[in-house]
Amino acid sequence: MKENNKQELSYFRLKLRSYISEHHPERLQDTEFINARADMALTAYCDAVAQGFMHPEAESMASEVLYQGLHFSKYDTLVSVLENEFEKELPMPLPERLAPILLSNKAIQATFDKFGLTDTFASDEQYDRLYTELTGTIVLLSESNNLPTVGQTDR
Repeated sequence: MKENNKQELSYFRLKLRSYISEHHPERLQDTEFINARADMALTAYCDAVAQGFMHPEAESMASEVLYQGLHFSKYDTLVSVLENEFEKELPMPLPERLAPILLSNKAIQATFDKFGLTDTFASDEQYDRLYTELTGTIVLLSESNNLPTVGQTDR
């Protein structure tokens, strides 16, 4: 079996690719990151087993390494804003299709860049401010691009 085939069949690589495809689709093509992180998780798993940990504990330790820095998702945040604030203008599945496009927008990235995004940011007090600023940025983008009126719903 070729080395490439072994990488394709890596449990941690497949697990990470699946997670990234759902929560960070903009990073799906970053194979260097995915391979490196999967290797780190495998090493953590093997080290834990070698230290006497049982499979569930070793898997948990490996998952911490695998998902470090990936718990907060810009994509999920944008989908949430689009679904909640623009539900009349953007029925399903449009929010999930529009979010990756918005992620490549400089104004959207600048909004995210104002905040120190960490794994626990979604539970941070600043999350509401980010959410509000993203909503405003999306409204401004739609207005500046002469898109049909996009505004907050009555909430």
